[in-house]
Amino acid sequence: MRMSQLVVPTLREDPSEAEIVSHKLLLRAGFIRKVAAGVYTYLPLGFRVLNKVINVVREEMDRSGAQEVFMPVLLPAELWQETGRWDIYGKELFRIQDRHERDFCLGPTHEEVITDLVRTSIRTYRNLPVNLYQIQTKFRDEIRPRFGLMRGREFMMKDAYSFHTSKKDLDREYKNMYETYCSIFERLGLEYRVVEADSGLIGGGYSQEFMVLAETGEEEIFYCDKCNYAASRESAGVAEYKVGSSQEPGASGNIKEVNTPGAKTIEEVTAFLKAKPEQMIKTLIYETESGPVAALVRGDHELNEAKLKKMLGVEDLKLASDKVIEKVTGAPVGFAGPVKLRGLKIVADNVIPLIEQGITGANKKDYHLTNVAYGRDYKAEALGDLRFALRSDTCPKCKEGKLQVVRGIEVGHIFKLGTKYSEKMKCVFLDEKNQEKPMIMGCYGIGVGRTAQAAIEQSHDKDGIIWPKPIAPFSAAVVPANNAIKEQMETAEQIYSGLLKAGIETLIDDRDARIGVKLKDIDLIGVPVKVIIGKALKDGQIELKLRTTGEVKLVPVAQAVEEVTKLCQ
Repeated sequence: MRMSQLVVPTLREDPSEAEIVSHKLLLRAGFIRKVAAGVYTYLPLGFRVLNKVINVVREEMDRSGAQEVFMPVLLPAELWQETGRWDIYGKELFRIQDRHERDFCLGPTHEEVITDLVRTSIRTYRNLPVNLYQIQTKFRDEIRPRFGLMRGREFMMKDAYSFHTSKKDLDREYKNMYETYCSIFERLGLEYRVVEADSGLIGGGYSQEFMVLAETGEEEIFYCDKCNYAASRESAGVAEYKVGSSQEPGASGNIKEVNTPGAKTIEEVTAFLKAKPEQMIKTLIYETESGPVAALVRGDHELNEAKLKKMLGVEDLKLASDKVIEKVTGAPVGFAGPVKLRGLKIVADNVIPLIEQGITGANKKDYHLTNVAYGRDYKAEALGDLRFALRSDTCPKCKEGKLQVVRGIEVGHIFKLGTKYSEKMKCVFLDEKNQEKPMIMGCYGIGVGRTAQAAIEQSHDKDGIIWPKPIAPFSAAVVPANNAIKEQMETAEQIYSGLLKAGIETLIDDRDARIGVKLKDIDLIGVPVKVIIGKALKDGQIELKLRTTGEVKLVPVAQAVEEVTKLCQ
């Protein structure tokens, strides 16, 4: 491809809309352009990278035995209503009506559609297992689209769905997809880590995320310094605490009611009482489909709603309104506590019983309780890990190591769905005894655009993008220093033609521009190998420069095509 013909509107300054380096570089290097918040056009360079990621994903999915399909973007509400997700998915779901006022949505994911397809196409165990996948555009109405392709409202995704007769067979295919994903990200030249994850709105019993490691990644990854445990922030566990004898009734002294006028927050109460945050018992009131619930965490800890949902076994969970809080506690927001709290379920984090001389709301305006003891003054119906993990917490797996933190970007997620969708949608098969049973499902997704942008976040420098070779838009760039020098242009064209014949995707910068401008643009774009035809040509040599290391070597013109081909392989 000739640079003079390529639509690549590079920018010299960082766009004001971009917050992270990969987003800035995609815009500056002319890979994408914004159409609306969270909606982008892929320019020629961006589309080349996108297709390279897609090709690797497709090849590995086909090799795994999965079969490609293509499902619609426009999805009828009836299917989503069968599973109940029409009501609980929330505002992220783009909802529209046709001219007959029938409800539809733009697909953010396709569990309902694929389950409907399989229930009408497969009836017997003899036709199972099956794994169907697609590579297609998805839509989610993000409350705050940001970071370019990382958190968009329209994005490219590979999603696959498997159907099985047994959990054992689901485990087999889950392992197959795990290994397939490892092959995909290794082929793409990415450094990644697989972590335990929360299943979110997709659901299911178990899931793992594939995270590309990057210092500026948007998510935290917790891993053990002694064993192989790793998890996302949402699902990172904490080792169980053991309740000691110090928590016998009366161990904390007599409970006291203290006037705390206007003090509602942890900071305000601890400052007023001259106490430490770890003495505080924070009582959070939530509304669920099963009624209100009180969740207790230590004052210096943050409650993890994903863990709370799992403990309660609910799908709909939200912080209670001021009105509901006042109704169930008898006090305005800021004064809730577990002592004498009646009429709702109380659950607590494992560490709560260990708090001596606890402080909590008195369920009375402008009052708190001190010297509160678990077991004597209040008790939870269930104890468990309900908080977000912190650096140096004890590993929940080996119980010896300490949790460490790195940052990463989620690019893939695999799920064991079980019968979450098949039971609700009556997706059944006839077994060997001719009895109907619900199919057992798995789900496997890769964010294609996210993966491309994550590669930039992982590998770049002050000059621009450093693409892994497998997904670079071009493998080599031929750059004549001075278009006015006939010998340089003839040599550039000769090498360019030779590289194309050798099957190397090559860009020639034939623009009538200064050499400095050309080299800056090629570095910004991130082409792995530069072939510079300049002053060394008088000695029969050209200059090869590697984008990754900056290494420069001089080679004879006659050997240029051979040397570049070796570097690009």
